[in-house]
Amino acid sequence: MDLVRRSRVLVIGLLAFSVVVSACASTNETEADTLVGQAGAANELAPDFTVPTASGGTFSLSQHLANDGRPVFLNLWASWCFPCREEMPDIEASSLEFTDILFIGVAVQDSRADADAFRKEVAVTYEIGFDEDDSVDIAYSPLGLPASYIISSEGVILERIFGKMTEQDLAEKFEAHFG
Repeated sequence: MDLVRRSRVLVIGLLAFSVVVSACASTNETEADTLVGQAGAANELAPDFTVPTASGGTFSLSQHLANDGRPVFLNLWASWCFPCREEMPDIEASSLEFTDILFIGVAVQDSRADADAFRKEVAVTYEIGFDEDDSVDIAYSPLGLPASYIISSEGVILERIFGKMTEQDLAEKFEAHFG
């Protein structure tokens, strides 16, 4: 009887684990990948943050919105995240095409040295920040990486996106939100 109980627990545990792994590993962009209803959810004000940048300055979301006013594409990434590595060239291409949107990538859950080395390897030109005190990661609470946020010029999160994005995905999202 004890063996039967252990077997059931093992099967249930493996099923639960496979569901979690499947959900976290999914990189197929569908409507199910866009989630709302948590901290920083769609139609809520984006949490403000200030991070040091690779260019030697700092980036502040509130200062950007007050002074520049362009909507923001915020991408949370890490050098150890394979989907992050795969999507970064597509984000770079999109940043060059959609110049009316500010692109910023913030390295979270990563060392600055590793993140900066990867940034140099990929040679992106959009702004890169470093979440050295975990404040951005805590404020945005991503379910996994990569996590992206489309933020209006008024500072409202229009959409949260979990999983790898392609250049085509981004074009469709920007068309839907900004026409």
